[in-house]
Amino acid sequence: MRSMRKLPAILAALGSAAVFEALTVLATQDKPVRAVSPWQDDPYDVFVSQALLGVPLLAAVILARLPAWRSPGGVDRGQQTARAAGALTLLIGLALGAEWGAVAVRAHAPAWDGRTTALIAGLAVESVLALTVAGLLWRSRSPRGTARAWRHDWLGDVAGRWLSPAVVGWVRRRATVVFAAASVLAGAAVAGAQAIGEGLSDPLLIGWYFAVVVLSKYTFCVLTNAAAGFIARPPRTRAQRVAEVSVVAGTVALALMTAFRDPLWDAVTGGPVTTVPLLVTLTTGAGAAAAALTAVVATVRQPPQWTTVS
Repeated sequence: MRSMRKLPAILAALGSAAVFEALTVLATQDKPVRAVSPWQDDPYDVFVSQALLGVPLLAAVILARLPAWRSPGGVDRGQQTARAAGALTLLIGLALGAEWGAVAVRAHAPAWDGRTTALIAGLAVESVLALTVAGLLWRSRSPRGTARAWRHDWLGDVAGRWLSPAVVGWVRRRATVVFAAASVLAGAAVAGAQAIGEGLSDPLLIGWYFAVVVLSKYTFCVLTNAAAGFIARPPRTRAQRVAEVSVVAGTVALALMTAFRDPLWDAVTGGPVTTVPLLVTLTTGAGAAAAALTAVVATVRQPPQWTTVS
């Protein structure tokens, strides 16, 4: 069975994710360890933080689907789960790349000690695991274009056992609403925890952080759903597709400006970003500009359609 050949690579991806998450939680949540980490702040921390939240979510949905592995639709399931494992590995790879970048430039070198050496050793182990998983997934990949023939989705496998067909159909028709609602809940939880943990009191900073998390999680849902077919989405209007691709582009630009705001602003003015209003203006301005430009281009040209299951 072709789907069974993908299972070892998928299980390896889950193992790699477990190692990555354990070491990343230690490096980011333990304050004494974080203080000697090369990647403790931006631009590196933006990529690490995204992976810290996204990796367990992807791993959880992959684990939720494994019990249905031998159910009808095994070929679709194998391809979709392998692609989810690929997205998981890519997310880890981006974080590892940012961490190696911090090591290469010796960020916060005066604070390095034996714990830093242990963190870098762990980074090396994670990198070997991620590269091995990427190779396994590449070797077991499906031919290009097979996603167009999918007839099953994760929602049908997992929720279909407990929810009625009417409810499953409602979720499929309103996938955008589901993604948005989940993103708002995640944003409230993460922003609230950040505000309490860091002692934040500036309403503008908290509101900005909440918006960034909501947009990033929405984009995460859209892109991973396009890759792995979590929820089959019915055909959408051209305007809906343009709006969605514009939000995704704007969110990517916002995240990149958040990560590189200080070096970019320093190149222009000779100093870092030091005030919350300036931070909000720069990052949201970059996101809005990218979204508007994308909307114009996508309106003129046929915008890309996210993968759906018919």
